[in-house]
Amino acid sequence: MKLEMICTGEEVLSGQIVDTNAAWFADTMMDEGIEVARRITVGDRLEDLVEVFRERSLHADVILVNGGLGPTTDDLSAQAMAEAKGEPLVENTEWRQRLEDWFSKHNRVMARSNLKQAMLPESAVMVDNPVGTACGFRVKLNRAWLFFTPGVPFELKHMIPEQFIPFIKQEFQLDTATKVKKLLTLGQGESMLQDKLSELELPEGVTLGYRSSMPYIEIKLFARGEAAIAALDALVGKIHSILGTGVVAEDKPSLAEELHHLLLAKGKTLSAAESCTGGMLTSQLVAFPGSSAYLMQGLVTYSNEAKVKILGVKPQTLDDFGAVSIETVEEMAAGARALLDSDYALSTSGIAGPDGGTDAKPVGTVAIALATRYGVYSQMIKLPRRSRELVRQLSSAVAYDMLRRELLGEAPIVDYDSIGRFAK
Repeated sequence: MKLEMICTGEEVLSGQIVDTNAAWFADTMMDEGIEVARRITVGDRLEDLVEVFRERSLHADVILVNGGLGPTTDDLSAQAMAEAKGEPLVENTEWRQRLEDWFSKHNRVMARSNLKQAMLPESAVMVDNPVGTACGFRVKLNRAWLFFTPGVPFELKHMIPEQFIPFIKQEFQLDTATKVKKLLTLGQGESMLQDKLSELELPEGVTLGYRSSMPYIEIKLFARGEAAIAALDALVGKIHSILGTGVVAEDKPSLAEELHHLLLAKGKTLSAAESCTGGMLTSQLVAFPGSSAYLMQGLVTYSNEAKVKILGVKPQTLDDFGAVSIETVEEMAAGARALLDSDYALSTSGIAGPDGGTDAKPVGTVAIALATRYGVYSQMIKLPRRSRELVRQLSSAVAYDMLRRELLGEAPIVDYDSIGRFAK
């Protein structure tokens, strides 16, 4: 089965908004063992939409069309599909009733423009949208089924697992057992990972791929068939042996999520005192429901005055060693932990750039500390030739990894192949 995706909208084409739907859809389908073969972005121009629907329907088996189902004049997906098939738009009475019921239930007056959302190509099969007013539908054209979904991410993320995936599994009899295993790595470049794993013998039915999602590289193992699935655990063990400390999580998209689950499972609490990361440590954790059970406080102590007055960093320490130093972050972490007697505290202070570096401490120099009830661990890392954002992301990930290793009873500080470290 050849799967493609067409994304519509001038705002997507022009880069005014980032198309997160396409990335999410491709990743979701990969988890089902189906790779998106092609993705095309088209603006809100009727003739362009008609052309691409006709052309791609000659090559794909299924095309997910995302966007263009709203009530405004620039929402043209249904009209373009009707023209591509040479048939009229007709009112879907079931969806019109759904619209009227929805507005009545919410005590709102339905605008006449909303009726446009009930107009579908004559041969279309309605596809339910359980959380929005945009009616989904599917149409067969030439070789392909074109499956239309709204551009609102919340609505799309309901319709793909509830409507789209069951449809293609039934239509194309995709009943082979599959399983995906994901290994998250830190401090390993994609080419470096490829070199290390190049001699690895993959069991029949298992494929290996890489996905860069900075600051991580994800290794994705996809197994088709019962025998391949049964061989996954042994294969994962071999990869752990080859990469060692480079693997930092399994089946988690980030260290923040891994740390979230570990802190909950172990019943430990955390505080953070951030300078160069500017709240990134805490903001990633509070994205997960339940983080209030362990996250006690997050302090962005950007100035030296804040480090002294809030965290108790000694002025002499700043004078002698500077804000970006092992000595300063150790006092920051210890001070943050002591404020509310949390089990752990993380601290960061660095030069994210693009300016502010010196010969002794160039841009990309970051000091990180982890305070526990029994002592403080600290390190200074080198992140040269990285963007300001990537310096902050990598620093946060290394800090998370220090705490993750401590929670698992491992050495908190390790060497990473692509992250330099100052000797203590």
